[in-house]
Amino acid sequence: MNRFRLPYHLLVEEGIFSRVNEVMSDCVPGIGNKKVVIVTDQNLQKLFPETLQDLSQDFHNSEIYLVEDGSFDQAVDLAKYICMHDFTVVIGFGGGMVLDLAKYAAFVSKAIFLCLPTTLSNDSLASPVAVLGTEGLKRKTFRCTIPSSIIVDVNIIMGAPEGQLLAGVGDTISKYTALNDWKLDAAVTGNKIDDFAYMISKMAFNSICYHEEKSIKSKSFIKVLTQALVMGGLAMEIAGNSRPSSGAEHLFCHSLEENFADEVYVPHGIAVAMGSVPACIFQGRNIEKIKRILHEYRIPVRPSDWKVTEDIFIRAWQQAGSTRPDRYTILNQTELSDSRLAEIYREMEEEFDNSQC
Repeated sequence: MNRFRLPYHLLVEEGIFSRVNEVMSDCVPGIGNKKVVIVTDQNLQKLFPETLQDLSQDFHNSEIYLVEDGSFDQAVDLAKYICMHDFTVVIGFGGGMVLDLAKYAAFVSKAIFLCLPTTLSNDSLASPVAVLGTEGLKRKTFRCTIPSSIIVDVNIIMGAPEGQLLAGVGDTISKYTALNDWKLDAAVTGNKIDDFAYMISKMAFNSICYHEEKSIKSKSFIKVLTQALVMGGLAMEIAGNSRPSSGAEHLFCHSLEENFADEVYVPHGIAVAMGSVPACIFQGRNIEKIKRILHEYRIPVRPSDWKVTEDIFIRAWQQAGSTRPDRYTILNQTELSDSRLAEIYREMEEEFDNSQC
């Protein structure tokens, strides 16, 4: 049985970033007197100078550490800095890149990690993995631990770019095909499904699929999206792997990132939502359900809007399986001919052409 840990806190409130010391005192006694390093980047420091100043002043012995990129080397440098200067608490303040880097550095240095996201673009805020740059444009997923606490300030998230929040919705939508691939893997290979992790991930999808509020900038929706992304991360922690959140649609995303990074850039959450449409077709599932959700939230999954040409689309799918050859998905049973993929591409171009709406 996989051993897992859960966060002490998941707090989603307005203005809570000004009270981190107070709300954390029950699970980290004397946190106000511990050495704290606040990890962020230069851009966020410019965007949130008062918030970071208040956060820093909330602790008697703290400093701000600026990162430049989300590379493995920089994560190791940060871990070394934490150890050399005896920091016991690491606060990640930022988006996915900052949070993954801070999370991995805290894991290596055995420090307490507090996650303070400034946007909700994917489920990395609660996941037990960190995606870091390795060589050139390549990235690798590293196992680590989930945050000790996840603290979300609704006021900060409401100011996040709409596209980043749409990416968060897209990442949650992709669980529809990921979960089906997990069941397929179990049926073919005999690998077991963790029923609890499966249920948590399905709940994350359903919370977005059936939520009545579609305005992503409303306070109620931000709370629902936070919970959905956290559930996605916790499902991976419980399962001991990323199967509850990652199937063929994620392999498509990896293929775009690893093989076509010089030509296109599609945010992770958008790319996996884009990949969910063909994956759903390959699985023979109810594609109208996926289309409905994508249209309701106006998720921008039209390939050409992201400079994904028909040729890139075809080659990305044909190379997707090789990005994670140990992972059994519907791609192991699917004919990925040029003609079939070209037809799907043209259908997506027409279906998700928002200029026609």
